[in-house]
Amino acid sequence: VQLQASGGGLVQAGGSLRLSCAASGRTFSTYTVGWFRRAPGKEREFVAAISRSGSSTRYADSVKGRFTISRDDAKNTVYLHMNTLRPEETAVYYCAGTYTSFYSSTYASEDQYTYWGQGTLVTVSS
Repeated sequence: VQLQASGGGLVQAGGSLRLSCAASGRTFSTYTVGWFRRAPGKEREFVAAISRSGSSTRYADSVKGRFTISRDDAKNTVYLHMNTLRPEETAVYYCAGTYTSFYSSTYASEDQYTYWGQGTLVTVSS
């Protein structure tokens, strides 16, 4: 599976962006997918994840209520809708995926993901 993240760009504080994670391969529907980000000078951190069934989602406390993760398996794509963005959320955003036999599992640890996209830069200006 190859993952391609896109949709990053420059946005003003308080604005919105939608990131996309497009996957190759026919088994995408069996993957849990997560989004992570790495801000300048900081370690990569978990943002959100969605189960293979789409029925379960998980968010970092800092983004709850503002970000929404969703998936469209017909398009082999997972989305991250980001609202009310803050300057401190300027980062490279990465999507990651891993096969799981559990329909409702979501993972917040990088170590649990097998495949990674190349990242897309989100810059939030103040």
